[in-house]
Amino acid sequence: MIKIGTALFEACEELERERGISKEVLIASLCDAMVAAYKKHMHVKEAANIEAILDEQTGEIGVFSTKVVVNEVEDPDLQISLEEAQEIDDEVEVDDEVKIEVTPDQFGRIAAQSAKQVITQRIRDAERNNILNEFLEKKGTLTTGIIQRVENRNVIVNIGKTDAIMPHKEQIPREYYKPGNRIRVFVLNVKETNRLPQVIVSHAHAEIVRELFELEVPEIEDGIVEIKSISRDAGFRTKIAVWSNDPEVDSVGACIGPRGSRIQTIVGELKNEKIDIVRWSPDPVEYIVNAISPARVISVDIMTDDDETKDALVVVPDDQLSLAIGREGQNVRLAHRLTGWKIDIKSVSQMEDEEASRVSNYDYAEEEIEERIVDSDEIQEEIEEEMNQQAYDEEDIEVEEVEDSDEISEE
Repeated sequence: MIKIGTALFEACEELERERGISKEVLIASLCDAMVAAYKKHMHVKEAANIEAILDEQTGEIGVFSTKVVVNEVEDPDLQISLEEAQEIDDEVEVDDEVKIEVTPDQFGRIAAQSAKQVITQRIRDAERNNILNEFLEKKGTLTTGIIQRVENRNVIVNIGKTDAIMPHKEQIPREYYKPGNRIRVFVLNVKETNRLPQVIVSHAHAEIVRELFELEVPEIEDGIVEIKSISRDAGFRTKIAVWSNDPEVDSVGACIGPRGSRIQTIVGELKNEKIDIVRWSPDPVEYIVNAISPARVISVDIMTDDDETKDALVVVPDDQLSLAIGREGQNVRLAHRLTGWKIDIKSVSQMEDEEASRVSNYDYAEEEIEERIVDSDEIQEEIEEEMNQQAYDEEDIEVEEVEDSDEISEE
């Protein structure tokens, strides 16, 4: 046995506190390292019956070979005679297993070198697995981190045991990410690599809004109010559709809070991003009307409603057209994402112009049809005259032929 003292256990406990790697993993790594060093020292590749045992009370570690007690030894590497086994333990019998120490002399230095390599690798593997398991559980949730630096338009955020990457497309436009600032991010994905896992986070994901509402609105956490859909234009505007499972609870009012306290907290967290809270409805017409808010809607016509396409025509007052469409089409675009309906917005004047154009086209078509009817009547009369003339000519020809035939018979 090799005396290693209590320093090893103190180091294991310190690593467990700092990196979250359990002491049992480190001790198992040390034992595996001892076995690997023994195989290398003894020039053997397979030694299934070899194991290292650490006595925590004495602080000693050694390599042992497990052998089966037999009457007649056929394989000395795996078997031991009953007489030799009883010298180790008087109570052993045939077919019992005994552990025999096979720690080589002057094995400490060799074991230490091998143990260093194995333990270092095992610590890295354990640390990688801990981080991977931790953030696989956090995938799809909100977490808080500290901005470390900006590299190649990517923001590096420390989220505890590792640094996460926030790609440029997951950042809020015109947002300044200053190193040292705390930031709330959404864990988008976790990729396993040969080194530490790569964690991808987002500051522009729509689920950030959901998480903030769940934190600020107890009714959502309790399941009374349900978030049906979210559409977000990060940094500018968000629409969120909510529904109350309790008729006595107002879903929109619960999200706004007393004197707007809840929504103000969320808006402040999102750096004054505008948030429209609308009531979800199973009726598509009512849902679309709510989604187009704050613009007033006169009518909604469902054009198509099937599995592939959902088209709706929304008519608004003339003075509400720009508000309904929004800057660069933002309002109607967010309403489309929120409801899943393709929404075509037109003003009353546009609808009247289209109706007038249709009527004008209809009148023109009627006149053209009437003209064609008159033309067809004239053509018909001409055809009849030609047919009558042709019939008259044929009668004259027949009379002439008869007279000619009479003249010939008289002769």
